[in-house]
Amino acid sequence: MRQMIIIGSGPAGYTAAIYAARAELKPLLLASSVEAGGELMNTTDVENFPGFPESIMGPDLMDRMRLQAERFGTEVVYDDVTEVDLTGDVKRVTTGNGDVYEALSVIVATGSAYRKLGLPDEDRLSGYGVSWCATCDGAFFRKRVIAVVGGGDSAMEEATFLTRFADKVYVIHRRDTLRASKIMQQRAFENPKIEFVWNSQVVGIAGETAVEGVTLQDTVTGEQRELEVTGLFIAVGNDPRVHLFHGQLDLTPEGTLAVEGRTSRTNLPGVFAAGDVIDPTYRQAVTAAASGTVAALDAEHYLASLPEELLAPAKGAAEEGSAPVAGSTVNPDGELVAQP
Repeated sequence: MRQMIIIGSGPAGYTAAIYAARAELKPLLLASSVEAGGELMNTTDVENFPGFPESIMGPDLMDRMRLQAERFGTEVVYDDVTEVDLTGDVKRVTTGNGDVYEALSVIVATGSAYRKLGLPDEDRLSGYGVSWCATCDGAFFRKRVIAVVGGGDSAMEEATFLTRFADKVYVIHRRDTLRASKIMQQRAFENPKIEFVWNSQVVGIAGETAVEGVTLQDTVTGEQRELEVTGLFIAVGNDPRVHLFHGQLDLTPEGTLAVEGRTSRTNLPGVFAAGDVIDPTYRQAVTAAASGTVAALDAEHYLASLPEELLAPAKGAAEEGSAPVAGSTVNPDGELVAQP
């Protein structure tokens, strides 16, 4: 048994691991086998994370965070969490290969996933004109003609923000009215750089090495036409990764994990949450990292409040090194082996 397990390997998860490891809690961080590093792994130049005046590639930033967490004693396991039982004093986390890890505290930092259009070239051109984050990538499109897909508040906010850099911003919406709030609509309608493309959906993205245009289909007539743009910002929503926690952790009306005020405490004692999985508004690497700090400190305080008879086994396992997983045992040579 361990003192802490962290689920997720984005800025929130790695920052929580850095703080927890420096507090000698010997955290285990469960990173995805496929999506380790989170959404920043799909980002090219990151210019707005403090401390990197010359910018840094998204994957490089996440690798530095991982190395820093490991330097202080974090154990990183690249496997996907398939099941959790967070209701008791001892939390149980099951991974894809069948291992079951136990801990007295868990930090959930599973992030969120941007909704995609489902087009063949969407992922191929990600970072080469296709983006899901205007504040991350908008500055790369100075004096360009670009497009935003969506009709909600996020799309209006993205489009308005992008007019700071682009010469023209098309807003492509599949209907003839917007879902956005009236004030957000008004701001967009009054911006001379924004032009609305109604009753249209993007059905294709053109470009070999970078976005050169999009194919639009009229949702009323079915007719198709080409629109020349060098950037495509997709703002059709995002989904917090909370499916593992349904029935155990409370959710907000926005679908994120609910926490108490400005803390990271969920409705279950010993379970904390950080990053985009609790944030329906900002969803930035720096805010996620700050949130990971809060979660680690909250978890540290929680562990310090536990009775010694509950905490002692976890402390002992940490001092001995990697704790055995449930369903496994240690042979006389000190090697971890699976039980038959």
